[in-house]
Amino acid sequence: MDRAPHPRPTRLRRSFARLTSAFAAIALGATGLVALGGTAAGAAAANLAQNPGFESGLSGWTCSAGSGATVASPVHGGSAALKATPAGTDNARCAQTVAVKPNSSYTLSAWVQGSYVYLGASGTGTTDVSAWTPSAPGWQQLSTGFTTGANTTSVTVYTHGWYGQPAYYADDISLAGPGGDPGDPVPGAPSGLRTGGATSSSIDLSWSPVTGATGYNVYRDGSKVQSVGGASATVTGLAASTSYQFQVTATNAAGESPRSSAVTGTTTAGGGGGGGAVPKHAVTGYWQNFNNGAAVQKLREVQDQYDIIAVAFADATGSPGGVDFTLDPAVGYGSEQQFKDDIKAKQAAGKSVVISIGGQNGTVSINDSASANNFANSVYALMREYGFNGVDIDLENGLNATYMTQALRSLSAKAGSGLVITMAPQTIDMQSTSGAYFQTALNIKDILTVVNMQYYNSGSMLGCDGKVYSQGSVDFLTALACIQLEGGLSPSQVGLGLPASTRGAGSGYVSPAIVNNALDCLARGTNCGSFKPARTYPGLRGAMTWSTNWDATAGNAWSNAVGPKVHGLP
Repeated sequence: MDRAPHPRPTRLRRSFARLTSAFAAIALGATGLVALGGTAAGAAAANLAQNPGFESGLSGWTCSAGSGATVASPVHGGSAALKATPAGTDNARCAQTVAVKPNSSYTLSAWVQGSYVYLGASGTGTTDVSAWTPSAPGWQQLSTGFTTGANTTSVTVYTHGWYGQPAYYADDISLAGPGGDPGDPVPGAPSGLRTGGATSSSIDLSWSPVTGATGYNVYRDGSKVQSVGGASATVTGLAASTSYQFQVTATNAAGESPRSSAVTGTTTAGGGGGGGAVPKHAVTGYWQNFNNGAAVQKLREVQDQYDIIAVAFADATGSPGGVDFTLDPAVGYGSEQQFKDDIKAKQAAGKSVVISIGGQNGTVSINDSASANNFANSVYALMREYGFNGVDIDLENGLNATYMTQALRSLSAKAGSGLVITMAPQTIDMQSTSGAYFQTALNIKDILTVVNMQYYNSGSMLGCDGKVYSQGSVDFLTALACIQLEGGLSPSQVGLGLPASTRGAGSGYVSPAIVNNALDCLARGTNCGSFKPARTYPGLRGAMTWSTNWDATAGNAWSNAVGPKVHGLP
C-alpha cells in the first residue's frame, strides 16, 4: 500500500478532551455500568442465584482466602448481608457458579456498600462483564448484563473489593434469566495434581479424573488460564526459568468444584537464537518504518539492548480486519530482501521481531468472526513472508474483546507455541478488568507475551490504591502497573512503556532514572515514591519505548540506561 509522502506524525497522539472525558467517567463511577436505585431489567424473572441475600450464611458462595462473613448490619434486605475484607494481595472475591442456558440473555445486579466494589460474571462464553463503583457510602445498586455463548451451561457470578481498601458489603444479588439444567451435582475437587515435562515456555500437568466431571479448569498463580476436556493440560506462554503455582477444578453443567491442592512447576532456561525466544526480562522498542524527523534506521542498526523489536506499522487493507505491510522507501532499503535478511540477523542474535498493528494512523476494525479470520490470516501471511515472530496490538481506535480474542487465538493455532504477542494499550484502557483491552489480555493470558502500557500522553489516572496520580513520576508508573499485576496478569506479562525522549511523545516523558526507580520498586521494593506495592514482582518482564529511532536521536540515552537495568532484574 502507498504511504503518504509527508512525514508521519508523532505516534499515539490523541484528543486530550477524549481522555479527560473517559477518565471522568471512571472517576465518577463508570457511568452506564452503575445504576443508582431502581429495579434491574428482567427483575420479574426468577433469581438464579443461590442464597442471594446471605440469609443462610455463606451457603452457595466461596470467598477467597477466608475473606467473607455474614453480618446482621448493615443489610439491604432481610436479616443478613455479606461482609468481605480485602487483605494484602487478596481482593476478597466471593463467587458462585450458576447453571444457565446457551444463547440466552441475563441481567446481573447487586446492592453494595464500600469503596471500589465490583460485581461481575465470568465464563459467559461471549464477553465477561463487570460493573463497579469507586464509592458507595450507602446501599447502591450495580447492574450489568450478558448473553451466553452457544455452548455455555454455567457462569460464575462474583463480587470483590480492591487491594488496600476496607471491607465491602453486598446483599440481594440477582441473576435474572432462563435457568439451566443443573443435572448431576457439582463434582468434587481433583486430586493427584502433578507436573510433568517443562520447556522454557510451557509446563505439562496431569491429575486424577473426577467422577461426573465433563471438563476441567486450570489456574496459574490464582488466575484461570485454560479449560480442557481431559485430566491433563499443557500450560504455555510462560517465562523461562520461572516458578508458577498451579491448581485445577472439575466442572459440569451444575458448576465448578473447589480448587485442588496447589503444585509448583518451574520452566527451563530460555534457549538462544530466534524463534520467538523472549528472555525473562526484556526490552521492547518500536522501529519506525517512516521518517518523521527521528534518526532513520535500518533494522540492523537497532540498538542491541532491545530484545523485542516492533516494526511500526502494518497497514489496513480494504478487507475488514485485513492488514498488509509496505516497506517505506524513506527508510533507505534497496530491496525487501535486505529488510528480510535484517530480520533474520536480529533473530540469530536472540531478538524477536514482530509486526505492530495500529498506531495513530492505523485503523483496523475487528468486530465479527469474518474480520477476526481476516486479521489472523493476513498477519500469519506477513509472518511467513517476512519472518516476523509475532504481532503487536497497538490499536487506538478501540477493540472488541470477543473478536480480538478470537483473532489472536486463531493466529496462535496457525503460528504455534513460538508466537510472540505484545500489546501497547493506553492508560485509560487498563484502569479496569472490564475494559476491552484488559479483558482481551486476560482472555489470551496463556499465549500473551507482554503488555507494555503507554505511561504517556495520558493525564492523571487512578492507581491500584484508589488515589489519583499524575504522569511523570515513579508513583504514576508503579501505582498503575499495580492494577495490571493485581488484576490478573502475570508479572512476566507486564512492562512499562515510556518515550525515549521529549520529542517521542506529546507529554509524559520521564528520565531513564525514573524508569529504573520504578523497575526497582516493582521488582525489589526499593527506590519507590510515596506509593509502595504490598508485594514485589521479581518476574516483571521489563520496559518498552517509543522508539528506537528517537532513542538513537538522543544518543541512545534511554536504552543505555534502561536496558542494563531490565536485564539485571532478579
